[in-house]
Amino acid sequence: MIFEEITHKIIGCAMEVHRQLGPGFQEYIYHRALEKEFKLQKVSFESEYEIKIFYKGDQIGLRRVDFFVEKQIPVEIKALSELTDTNLAQSKNYLEAGGIEIGLLLNFDLQAFNSKD
Repeated sequence: MIFEEITHKIIGCAMEVHRQLGPGFQEYIYHRALEKEFKLQKVSFESEYEIKIFYKGDQIGLRRVDFFVEKQIPVEIKALSELTDTNLAQSKNYLEAGGIEIGLLLNFDLQAFNSKD
């Protein structure tokens, strides 16, 4: 898989945040915690990064993603009880329109993700 090492590191950081906080907080709480975890794990990132959106070679807009990790991977976070097809389609569209190969959509409010036990 392309970018396997860094995606594993990102997911590991997200899992640690979720282990510590669990579900139920607003997105900005997870955002701040993930920033701290990235710093602790020495993961290079930019917060609130603007991705340029192109149409037929022309830039037509910007899309702000929560994180841009290692100058390669956009990471969008959610805190929803359930992701919808719209959430996934929107994330995929940003990748395609921005000419980006891979990105992550992380949902921190999933009960099944909780591994405090």
